[in-house]
Amino acid sequence: MPLLIGCRIYVIKLRLLHRGVGRKARSKAREREIASQRVRRLLQLADEIYRRDKALAISYGDLARRIAMRSRVRIPKEWRWRFCRHCKKLLYPGVNMSVRARSRRMPHLVIRCYECGGVSRRPY
Repeated sequence: MPLLIGCRIYVIKLRLLHRGVGRKARSKAREREIASQRVRRLLQLADEIYRRDKALAISYGDLARRIAMRSRVRIPKEWRWRFCRHCKKLLYPGVNMSVRARSRRMPHLVIRCYECGGVSRRPY
């Protein structure tokens, strides 16, 4: 009999340990998942609409960045370099930014923003 009681206590303790992920933690995870989906969708829409309406595309990029910051979600790597590190605008090659490849010392890309004149370098 004492062995059975010990097993029940062990099972109860395990259940209590697994309860650590409560409703609040699950809802936060769900919020982040939704935010990540919205960030990706907004950036895709901004890319599609840029030729027709530049102001709307830039506002989509700004909204995506704010959603990512507020919900603490990372912007996908393929989009991260498209934001100016100085003025935080969404950049489009040949329109409001230039990209040059340099091979001196360490090979890198030089990205110049036409909005603020900021220059950033990125290894390739």
